[in-house]
Amino acid sequence: MEDLRVGSLHFLLDLSQPLYEQILDQMSGAVARGEIALGQKIPSVREMAQALRVTPNTVMHAYQEMERLGLTETRRGQGTFITTSEQRVARFRDEFARRAVQEFMEKMHHLGFSWEDILRYLRETRGGGEDQ
Repeated sequence: MEDLRVGSLHFLLDLSQPLYEQILDQMSGAVARGEIALGQKIPSVREMAQALRVTPNTVMHAYQEMERLGLTETRRGQGTFITTSEQRVARFRDEFARRAVQEFMEKMHHLGFSWEDILRYLRETRGGGEDQ
């Protein structure tokens, strides 16, 4: 696992997983958490590739996926920017959360845990009672 920084962005890259997916996940997560401001310019493909020690095609693939998700926009001659649409980011956050919960629930259910067990573990892990 490699721990790298690109400006204010922090990346942990695991060479056993597709790098473009990791870049996409970590950058989109940073957008969803508000760590990258709406409208902020992000590093060029070349800058990001050099800093992360990956090929420009890897970064380009991640950037194209971010644009497809509506998280970025490319301005010809200016670069790539995080969207200025709060609604797009809010929608992405909602979809991201729902997908993560769904994947977790399916994995736990596949392992043989009942829905009640899963909810109990969530409450316990969260540190408390049902009203929290």
